[in-house]
Amino acid sequence: MIASHLLAYFFTELNHSQVQRIDKYLYHMRLSDETLQEISNRFRKDMEKGLGADTNPTASVKMLPTFVRSTPDGTEEGNFLALDLGGTNFRVLRVKVADNGSKKVEMENQIYAIPEDLMRGSGVQLFDHIAECLANFMDQLEIKDQKLPLGFTFSFPCSQTKLDEGWSQGRFEIQYSKVETNYSPRSWVAQSVLVTWTKGFKSSGVEGRDVVGLLREAIRRRGDFEIDVVAVVNDTVGTMMTCGYDDHNCEIGLIVGTGSNACYMEEMHHIDLVEGDEGRMCINMEWGAFGDDGALNDIRTEFDREIDMGSLNPGKQLFEKMISGMYMGELVRLILVKMAKEDLLFDGRLTSDLLTTGHFETRYVSAIEKEKEGLLKAQEILTKLGLEPSHEDCVATQRICEIVSTRSANLCGAALVAVLRRIKENKRVERLRSTVGVDGTVYKKHPHFARRLQKMVRRFLPDCDIRFIRSEDGSGKGAAMVTAVAYRLAAQHKARQKILDPLRLSREQLLEIKKRMKEEMERGLGHETHEEATVKMLPSYVCSIPDGTEKGEFLALDLGGTNFRVLLVRVRNGMRRSVEMHNKIYSIPQDIMQGTGDELFDHIVHCIADFLEYMGMKGVSLPLGFTFSFPCHQNSLDEAILLKWTKGFNASGCEGEDVVSLLKEAIHRREEFDLDVVAVVNDTVGTMMACAYEDPFCEVGLIVGTGSNACYMEEMKNVELVDGDEGRMCINMEWGAFGDSGCLDDFRTEFDAAVDENSLNPGKQRFEKMISGMYLGEIVRNILIDFTKRGLLFRGRISERLKTRGIFETKFLSQIESDRLALLQVRSILQHLGLESTCDDSIIVKEVCTVIARRAAQLCGAGMAAVVDKIRENRGLDSLKITVGVDGTLYKLHPHFSTVMRETVKQLSPKCEVTFLQSEDGSGKGAALITAVACRIREAGQH
Repeated sequence: MIASHLLAYFFTELNHSQVQRIDKYLYHMRLSDETLQEISNRFRKDMEKGLGADTNPTASVKMLPTFVRSTPDGTEEGNFLALDLGGTNFRVLRVKVADNGSKKVEMENQIYAIPEDLMRGSGVQLFDHIAECLANFMDQLEIKDQKLPLGFTFSFPCSQTKLDEGWSQGRFEIQYSKVETNYSPRSWVAQSVLVTWTKGFKSSGVEGRDVVGLLREAIRRRGDFEIDVVAVVNDTVGTMMTCGYDDHNCEIGLIVGTGSNACYMEEMHHIDLVEGDEGRMCINMEWGAFGDDGALNDIRTEFDREIDMGSLNPGKQLFEKMISGMYMGELVRLILVKMAKEDLLFDGRLTSDLLTTGHFETRYVSAIEKEKEGLLKAQEILTKLGLEPSHEDCVATQRICEIVSTRSANLCGAALVAVLRRIKENKRVERLRSTVGVDGTVYKKHPHFARRLQKMVRRFLPDCDIRFIRSEDGSGKGAAMVTAVAYRLAAQHKARQKILDPLRLSREQLLEIKKRMKEEMERGLGHETHEEATVKMLPSYVCSIPDGTEKGEFLALDLGGTNFRVLLVRVRNGMRRSVEMHNKIYSIPQDIMQGTGDELFDHIVHCIADFLEYMGMKGVSLPLGFTFSFPCHQNSLDEAILLKWTKGFNASGCEGEDVVSLLKEAIHRREEFDLDVVAVVNDTVGTMMACAYEDPFCEVGLIVGTGSNACYMEEMKNVELVDGDEGRMCINMEWGAFGDSGCLDDFRTEFDAAVDENSLNPGKQRFEKMISGMYLGEIVRNILIDFTKRGLLFRGRISERLKTRGIFETKFLSQIESDRLALLQVRSILQHLGLESTCDDSIIVKEVCTVIARRAAQLCGAGMAAVVDKIRENRGLDSLKITVGVDGTLYKLHPHFSTVMRETVKQLSPKCEVTFLQSEDGSGKGAALITAVACRIREAGQH
C-alpha cells in the first residue's frame, strides 16, 4: 500500500518536473495576458486598415465585403440547393426550409471526393467535376427538371463585387421616380473573384476569375440541368447564417478547422470599399493572413518559421499557420524532433516517421490531450511512429500538445476579442449581448479548445455576454440560408415597393398638381367661383411691404399653435435701420383650446398683461399687430372673421366672429390696459413681411410646420372680391384646403384617407394633411402598421404603442432622416415605441420616412411653382426673380425637406429664379412690421 502511494507520488513529481522543463523550453509559446491584449490591439488596427479604401491595398487582414446584409429572421421558406467546397471533400445539399410556426429545416446531402490531381489540375476540370457531382445528386433526388436556387459555400479568399442595380442581399438603393426593377434575386448576386488558393488547392486558371461564372459555364457545358446561382459565401459566413437561423443574436462566424477564419456584421458606414452607409454587411475578415506584414514577428517562434518555409505559400497566412488544424500537428512534430535532437526526449533517438512532414496529425494532438486516456494515447501514437517512449516522454509530449493548442485557442481568442470590442463600440451599448457561431474540426473535436477559447474571451470581455453555439449542420446549410434570406428579402422588398410606389410622384404628376393648384387659385380669386373654391384666396388688406422708413414701438401677438408669443418690437429707421425684439412664449392648455372663445381670449389677455408687467410697461397703450394663423375672411386690415378652426383648436363661439372684436372684448373685461389693434394677419403674411424687411424681392410667404399655407402679392385687378384695380394686395391662399373638392383624389392613398378619417376635421385640409408636420408622422405610422400586418416589418409583431394614434411624431422623421444619425439611433427611436427592430427594420423605416417626407416636399414645391408662375404671368415677364420668405419647423428642422422642395420648384418653374429666405424671427415680427407700415401710411394720410 505504502509502495503504491510512493509510486504515485514519484510519478506526480516526475510529471511536474517534466512539465516545468517543457514550459521553460517552450517559454515563447506561452503567451501572457499582456501579450494577448497587445495582439488583440494590433488585430483591431489591422481590421480598421482593411476597412479603409486607402489603406486596404496594404492591409494583411483584407476585410472583404460579402454583400450579405441580413441574417435569418425565421420566416424563410422554400427549396434550395447548396454546394460546400472548402477541402478535399465537398458536399452537395438539398435544404427544405419551412415557416409553418415550427421553423423546420430538412436536409439531404452527399459527400464527394476531389482527387488530388483535380486540386492541382486545371480549373475547367475542377468545375466540370463539381457540376458532374451536382448532376449525380439531382439525379438521385429526381429533381433535375426543377430550376432550384443554389447557394455556393466557397471557402477561399475571394473579392466580391455587386453585379447591378444597387440591390444586394436585400438592400435597394431608393429611387424616387418610378422605375422598373428586376426583383429576381439572381439579378443581384455578387461576383466572387478568387484572390488566392489555400488549403492545398492549386487549380490553374481560377485565381482572378469569378467562381460563380466558372460554375455556370461548367453547368452550361453539360446542358442537362439548370440552376439559379443566387449566393456565393465563405464557409465562415455560412456558419454565421446557419447559427443565425436558431439564434437571432448571432452576428459572428468563426471557423477553426483545417484553416481558420472569421466574419462579422459591420456597420456599412465603416466599409469604405462599398458604396452606401446604411445598415450592416457581413465582412469576411480573412484573418489567416494577420501577421503577413510582420505584425506577429515578435511572437513567432523558430517552429512557426520552419512550418512557413515548408508550406505551399511561404510568407502567407501566418496567423492561420499558428492556430489551425492543418499546422497544429506539424508544430508538435517539429518541437518533438528538435527536443529529440537535443537529447531531451526519446533518449535522443529519431525515426523516419517522426522526421516525415505531416506524420504527426492534428487529430493526434486532440487524442493525447484527453483527460483520462491521453498518456496512453501518447504512448500508442509515439510507438506507431517507431519510437520507444518512456512515461516521461509521454508526459512531455502531452504538455507540448497542450501548449501548442492553448496558444492556438488564445491567439484565436485575442482576435475574437478585437472583433467583439468593435461590435460593442459600433452599437454603443454598455453591455454587449452577442452570439458567435462556430464550426471546424479543431473547435469541435479537440477536448479543451472550445473551453479555453471561451474562457479567454470572457476573461477579456467582462462587460459582454457572449454565447458560443456550434454549427451542427455545417456551412452548406448556411449557404442555403443566405439564399433563403435573399429570396425572402426580394419578395418582401417587391411587396413593400408595390405599396410605396403610389407615394412616389413623377415629374408629370407634379406638373399636373401644379396645374390644378393654379386652376383652384383662379377659382378662389373669382367673384362667381369663390364660394365653391377650396383654395379661398383671402384678401389680407396688406398692400405694401416695408420701405425702410418705419419706426416706433409695437406689440405683437403670434397665435397659431399650442404655444403663442407676445412680443415688443422696436423699429428704428435711418442709417442704423434695425428691429429690436423682446418676447415671451406662453402655452395654451388643451382644455382652453377645446373650451369656449371667452376662456381662450381671456387667457391670451392674461398672458399680454403678464408680458407688459415683465417688460415694466404696465398700463402702456401701444399699436398691436395680431398674427392669427387660422382661415379668416378679412374686410379690412383690422377685421378678420374666423371661417374655421384648424390645428387642433375648437374653441366654441368663435367661428363666424371677428377675432379682433373677441380680443378687444377680453381686454375690456380685464380693465387693466387698452391696446390699438391696428392689423390682424395670417402667419404666412407675417412671415412674408418679416423677410421683406430684409429682402425687397420677397413677395411670397410660406409656412411648413404644424400646418401649411402660403401667401403672395397679387395684382389688385385679379382680386375680384375687393374693389379697386390699382396696385397689389397680399393674398392669404389657405392652400391647406386644396383637394377638399376631390381634385387630388387620384394622388391620395389609403394611408392619407386613414389619417383624414381619424382627424378632428375629416374631409377638410386635405393638402395640408399630405404635407404638414401635424400629419406626416401619422402617415408613416399607418404604413408601418400595414407593413407589419403583412409580415414585411418587425417580424409581423405590432407593439401596442405603435397602435396609438399620434405616437409616431413628425420630429422622428427629421431625426431618422438625419445624415448624422446612425441606424443604431433609429433603432433606439423604434425601441421607444416598443418595437424590437433589426437593422433591416431600421432601413425600411428610414425608407418609409424618406418617401413620405419627399412626397410632402414635392407637393409643397408643386404648389409654390404654381404661385411663382402666376406672379410671372401676371406681370407679363419672360423670367422672374423673386424671394419666398419661409417659416415652420418642418422646413427648418427636417434635413432634406427644403432641398427637395427647392429642386421641385426649379424643375417645375424653370423661368423663375426663386430664392428661399428663412424667417429667423417668426411671423410675430411680421405682424409688428405690418402694424408699423399701417401706422406709417395712416400718419402720411393724416398729414
